[in-house]
Amino acid sequence: MYPISYLSRLLLCLALSASTAAQPIDRLKLPQGYQLTVAAAASNARQMALGEPGTLFVGSRRAGQVYRLRDTDGDGVYEQRDVLLRGLNMPSGIAYRDGDLYIAAVKQILRLNNADRVTPPAANTELITDRLPNISHHGWKYLKLGPEGELYFNLGAPCNSCLSDDPRFATLMKINLNTKTQTIVAHGVRNSVGFAWHPKTDELWFSDNGRDHLGDDQPDDELNRLSQPGQHFGYPFIHAGDIPDPKLYQQQAFSAFESPVLKLGAHVAPLGMTFYHGDQFPETDQSSLFIAQHGSWNRSRKVGYRVIKVDTSVTPPSQEVFIDGWLNGERAWGRPVDILTDRDGSLLISDDRAGLIYRVRYRGNSSALQ
Repeated sequence: MYPISYLSRLLLCLALSASTAAQPIDRLKLPQGYQLTVAAAASNARQMALGEPGTLFVGSRRAGQVYRLRDTDGDGVYEQRDVLLRGLNMPSGIAYRDGDLYIAAVKQILRLNNADRVTPPAANTELITDRLPNISHHGWKYLKLGPEGELYFNLGAPCNSCLSDDPRFATLMKINLNTKTQTIVAHGVRNSVGFAWHPKTDELWFSDNGRDHLGDDQPDDELNRLSQPGQHFGYPFIHAGDIPDPKLYQQQAFSAFESPVLKLGAHVAPLGMTFYHGDQFPETDQSSLFIAQHGSWNRSRKVGYRVIKVDTSVTPPSQEVFIDGWLNGERAWGRPVDILTDRDGSLLISDDRAGLIYRVRYRGNSSALQ
């Protein structure tokens, strides 16, 4: 009889072998001294959240599932995978605090208590709210708990470019977990699927995906900064700070809206992000922001499909490519979605096309790729 830990690791090895056999992991390019390995396999992996040490939660969009992954021996590989929840409508967004896992589907936000230890499948969830628009177009969510303890999420525009009667569309919002009161935090945000608070200023930085069908090279996708609640970032009247919408622009002054702090390029699809909280990476401090670029879907030549590193300590912020190689010519075998800083200072990156979680460590003079 084999011990359970051995069988779990054997099953993981088989799953990873099946998942990575057709994926050219060795084509991923990193700066010298960095090493990328596969930490787990999870179908359609989207947003991630750290649980107790050794536990990682992962949401999905098309799979409709929420996963709990476990690294039981501390080697950085999650050899155990449980499906905690099934059958949800795009449960892409998840957040964790004090043993509770929050899950954002299209219409509702749920809480799962004791998420680290609950026996799957976990049916006993608590409803935080079901008073969200039941529209799937840009309806998948990103979810994080803010510094004051309220739960932040996005509500994307229900279209490519339009004005909606419901003021909650095309915003960033938050909900008070005690009163269940919903508040709009930022207006004019077409489709943000990634945000993080600056560790030094507590300002909210967020990505925004620009509108389609204005050509290959405009408008730029955006990195934005919220300096005070209620600011308007232009959509649907202007895009990327200086491009008027051909149908919806109402002759407003561009200065009436907040401009992006950094233009990221058209159609690169910036999604999840993390400010670096570790001390493992050289020349990387808490002002360094890593952003996953999911990649274009309707550009004549594909762009994105990479991870960038942004230095927010300079004005304007500067960006550089940190990892690329998911795009091979015009074929993409992977699409990075979310990034977080693990407790040891490594980075975790989810990939919803390859169905993988990667770990990036700094190894100094050792091989940068593995």
